Amino acid sequence: MFESLGDRLQTVISKIRGYGKITEENIQEMTREIRLALLEADVNYKVVKEFVNDVKEKALGEEVQKSLKPGDVFVKIVKDELTELLGGEKKDLNLVGNPAILMLVGLQGSGKTTACGKISNLLRKKHAKRPLLVACDVYRPAAIDQLKQIGKQLNIEVYEEGKKNPVEIANNAIKYAKENKYDYVLIDTAGRLHIDEPLMQELNNIKDEVKPQEILLVIDAMMGQDAINVIEGFNNSLPLTGVILTKLDGDTRGGVALSVRHLTNVPIKFIGTSEKMDGLDYFDPERMVGRILGMGDIVSLVEKAQEAIDEKEAEKTAKRMQSGKFDLEDFLSTMKQIKKLGPLENLLKLLPGAKKMGLNNIQIDPKDMAHIEAIVLSMTPQERRHPEIIKASRKTRIAKGCGRSVQEVNKLLTQFEEMKKMMKQMSNGNMNLPKNMKMPF
Repeated sequence: MFESLGDRLQTVISKIRGYGKITEENIQEMTREIRLALLEADVNYKVVKEFVNDVKEKALGEEVQKSLKPGDVFVKIVKDELTELLGGEKKDLNLVGNPAILMLVGLQGSGKTTACGKISNLLRKKHAKRPLLVACDVYRPAAIDQLKQIGKQLNIEVYEEGKKNPVEIANNAIKYAKENKYDYVLIDTAGRLHIDEPLMQELNNIKDEVKPQEILLVIDAMMGQDAINVIEGFNNSLPLTGVILTKLDGDTRGGVALSVRHLTNVPIKFIGTSEKMDGLDYFDPERMVGRILGMGDIVSLVEKAQEAIDEKEAEKTAKRMQSGKFDLEDFLSTMKQIKKLGPLENLLKLLPGAKKMGLNNIQIDPKDMAHIEAIVLSMTPQERRHPEIIKASRKTRIAKGCGRSVQEVNKLLTQFEEMKKMMKQMSNGNMNLPKNMKMPF
């Protein structure tokens, strides 16, 4: 997401950092490039104009302390203004209620049903509480079946009454949730145009009946600037509390995300990052700006690790690394932990300076990791604990056992030994990594 915009802005920033002082002339040059980058990313032209004027005004009025480089001051101004443009602070969900009720609305095909599943999965993981999905889309064929399938996949209950009145279904679902002590209720409504008055009135009737804490509009980021009209149309008929932007992982320039809050005053609360059921993140403006400007997002990386990695297992592995006893059993355990974090290339992009290190365009084929895992699993426990005993005949047996070549077995063992040497150097305080060193995955 935002890759094209990020590349452009990072190029501008690298130029800015090289300036010895801030002048009206070089500010004019930089803001011109920023303006073009934002317009190419499909940011609304009114937003671009205001943003550039604010940056220019603050840069010219900024007194640069002697301890700071002028370029760094300008970068901070751009970062702060971008953060403000995206909404300033992260807006949390209002989950105060017994149960807390979330109502999802939007156009047909925007991904409401899938978003219901993703949010319920996220809430369960983050808060360890019980969500209930409610099928109120009684118009789209197979909508109820789709929600039931998602519920089955996630092991989350779905409340449905078939093709009855959506207002009655929602009301009955809340009673059911209270009786069965559910913490959250997520209501999946039918897709509709914001200009369709009877259907918009139906949403208002559901709202008046169940009084949801959150009314979230699900919208496809690939709509571009048309999304602003949809948000404003829905918000005029229904008091929206937030927006869920889907498909930000797709071929989208991301300009709508930079325009939404400024033009509609409706905060972005979630962004879709993949089609999988865990492909939804809370939207945090400051972290997003860090990613756009190539400053990384270490906080998100740490959070992902905390969710997926077994702390005791990680601590045990770290101690073995430091003591030089790291073997292929540990390597296999580490690989399994890494796989839980999701695609490795997505994690590398969260590191500060990922682009400079060439990590932003790395493509890691999941099959390669599967092949490595198969090779290690073909070894005996003794071979995994003592890789040095693996000679020619053992290599042939291992290769046959996993359906890979002897050359691949050799390559893995060589790279594993290089990795062990690197770990030993790092544990001794030597942070200079060997040139051209390759990791096994």
